Amino acid sequence: MKVLHIISSSGMYGAERVILNLSRRLNSSGHTAMLGIFQHSNQSENPLFDVAVAEGIASYLIPCRGQIDLSSVRALRSLVRSTGADVLHAHGYKADIYGRFAIRRREIPIVSTCHNWLDTDIATRLYGYIDRFVLRRFSSVVAVSAGVERRLIRSGIPQKRVSIIRNGVEVDAFRCGESLKSGNDPLIVGFAGRLSVEKGADLFLRAAAAVHEKLPDVRFVIAGEGPEREGLETLMDQLSLRAFVSMLGRCDDIAAFYASLNILTSTSRTEGMPMGLLEGMASCLPIVATDVGDVSNLVRDGETGFLVPSGDLGQIENGIIKLLRDSSLRDRFGAAGRTLVAREFSAEAMTKQYLDVYKAALTDAEPPLRSGIAD
Repeated sequence: MKVLHIISSSGMYGAERVILNLSRRLNSSGHTAMLGIFQHSNQSENPLFDVAVAEGIASYLIPCRGQIDLSSVRALRSLVRSTGADVLHAHGYKADIYGRFAIRRREIPIVSTCHNWLDTDIATRLYGYIDRFVLRRFSSVVAVSAGVERRLIRSGIPQKRVSIIRNGVEVDAFRCGESLKSGNDPLIVGFAGRLSVEKGADLFLRAAAAVHEKLPDVRFVIAGEGPEREGLETLMDQLSLRAFVSMLGRCDDIAAFYASLNILTSTSRTEGMPMGLLEGMASCLPIVATDVGDVSNLVRDGETGFLVPSGDLGQIENGIIKLLRDSSLRDRFGAAGRTLVAREFSAEAMTKQYLDVYKAALTDAEPPLRSGIAD
C-alpha cells in the first residue's frame, strides 16, 4: 500500500513527529509512506522535509503562495497521480481543504487526522469551521483524542467515519537520563512545544519565577519556536529570569533534550494528545501537566506525575517543588510513565490502527475503530 501524507508545516511539532513515526513504521512493514509538504513563498526552510529526506522517506515540496493558491491544488493532484498513491492522508486544515479539492473521494480514498483546532482568533476559528465542513466528504476522519472526536461528530461528520487513534512514539528512541546525572548537577525543569498562546509557555515562565524564590539553584529550559517567542522574551526580562531560564529555540535532538531534564512540564491551555508528553514519559521523566484535552490519559495523577487545573499557577508551582524535593518520587513517576507509554502509546500500535483505517477506506467499509462517543 502506498500512502501519501500531506501537511502544511512550519517546524517540527507534534503532528510532524506523528507523521515521521507512522512513515517509518509503514516503510519498515512492507508499505510505502511518502510526504507532500506545502512550501510557502515566505518559508526559507522546512525542517520536516529535511528530516524526512535524510531518513530516506520519499518527500516532495508543494509550492503554495498565500492562503488560496489554485496552482497548489493542481500540483497536489499531479503528485498523487505521479506517485501512484493508494491513499491520501491529510494532516491539518490546509491539507484537508487542498486535498479535498485536488482529489475526488472516488478516485482514491482521502483520510484526515485531526490533531486539534486552536480557535485563538477569528481567522483560526473560520479555518476550523471550513475544515470541519470539508471533512464531511472524507472517507475517514481520525481524531487524536475523545474531545476532538466529539467536536467532529457535533459538526456533522457521520459517526461511522470517525475513529480515535491516539498518538504513538518509538519508546526505544528515548533514554532515561536522570540516572546518568551526578549529584552535583543542577536540577533542570523543562518545557517543550510550539511557542503559541495555547501551549502556555508564559505560564511556565511565571511558575519558574515562583519556584526560583524557594529553590534558587534550579534551572529551567524551553525548547521550541513559534509566534509568541518575542513576547516570551519580553516576559523573561520583566520577571528577571535570564540568570536561570534558557530558551533553546528549535531543538533538532529532542531525545537528548529530554535526557538532560529532571522534570517535564506541560502548561497548555488546550490540547489534543500531546506528543511532547509522550516523548517525555518515554524518557522516564515525571510530569507536571495541566488537565486539558486527553492529557489525563497520560498523566495519571499521583502515578506518572501531577495533574493540575488549567491555568492554576499555584498548583503548577507546588507540583514542581514536590518533585524537585523528592528524587525517589521522580524515579517512581518516571518509571511508571515509560511503562505506560510502552504499553498503550507505541508507534507500532498506532500504525496497526491506521492500517485498519486505510484498508477500510480502500474498500469503502466502515472504519473499524469508532469509540461511540457522540455527546
